[in-house]
Amino acid sequence: MSILINKDTKIITQGMTGKTGQFHTEKCQEYANGKNCFVAGVNPKKAGESLMGIPIFGTVKDAAAETGATVSVIYVPPPGAAAAIWEAVEADLDLVVCITEGIPVRDMLMVRNRMKKREAAGGKKTLLLGPNCPGVITPDEVKIGIMPGHIHRKGRIGVVSRSGTLTYEAVGQLTEIGLGQTTAVGTGGDPINGLKHIDIMRLFNDDPDTYAVIMIGEIGGPDEADAAVWCKANMKKPIVGFIAGVTAPAGKRMGHAGALISGGADTADAKLAIMEECGFTVTRDPSEMGKLIKKLI
Repeated sequence: MSILINKDTKIITQGMTGKTGQFHTEKCQEYANGKNCFVAGVNPKKAGESLMGIPIFGTVKDAAAETGATVSVIYVPPPGAAAAIWEAVEADLDLVVCITEGIPVRDMLMVRNRMKKREAAGGKKTLLLGPNCPGVITPDEVKIGIMPGHIHRKGRIGVVSRSGTLTYEAVGQLTEIGLGQTTAVGTGGDPINGLKHIDIMRLFNDDPDTYAVIMIGEIGGPDEADAAVWCKANMKKPIVGFIAGVTAPAGKRMGHAGALISGGADTADAKLAIMEECGFTVTRDPSEMGKLIKKLI
């Protein structure tokens, strides 16, 4: 099994006709079952055309109706990306994966609030992954996003991370020692985003084929601590935890827009302490993540 996506998932690319969208859609097509999974692109000015054998529609709603797609991936430039998320939500998709980096915080606040109001009024709940994330991959089945497919291998370990680069590091270690991954998820580094660590840990906990999880976080925000507290009460599977930014100074933004610490419970040391208290096997050395998981299972 897997979480979020599998070989039968049908996917729309919003922004497919742009340089970035075209490049990564082609790479996703080439990976595993991608040719069958990527079924539509969206560009109001190019409806009726096709690109790389994929038909282009004027709207997400039209694309979903014609192809049966339930997931979209967004490569739309920052000024229009929040509107693209909302269009996918209004089309009643199950999952939207937003790769775009640099979306104005105000735009994300507005779209997140609209999503909450829509759900509260009885509308369908559309899951959002990202923005500013590498995407999600179920090895040997399908990848949605910008991660290098060749480092992944089908296996029994779940990976969730705010950092794209550290996702690849954990995946590479698991592949090298022969454990592989069920699904690897990058939640993204922006302060206003969709799925959190706690949401992904819930999904991994419910997946019978995920035997253990590597959870990677960063300084800033309460996400990792919230997930750790939930895991202590609910999760029976072994977890290795790592937090990037042990040496980061308080009050200074480090890389990701969400990686800003106030000096309290959102520091790397504080998060590592909470994770350890909640039963995680924690490490300060990212090169040890795979070895620790192997010992635990």
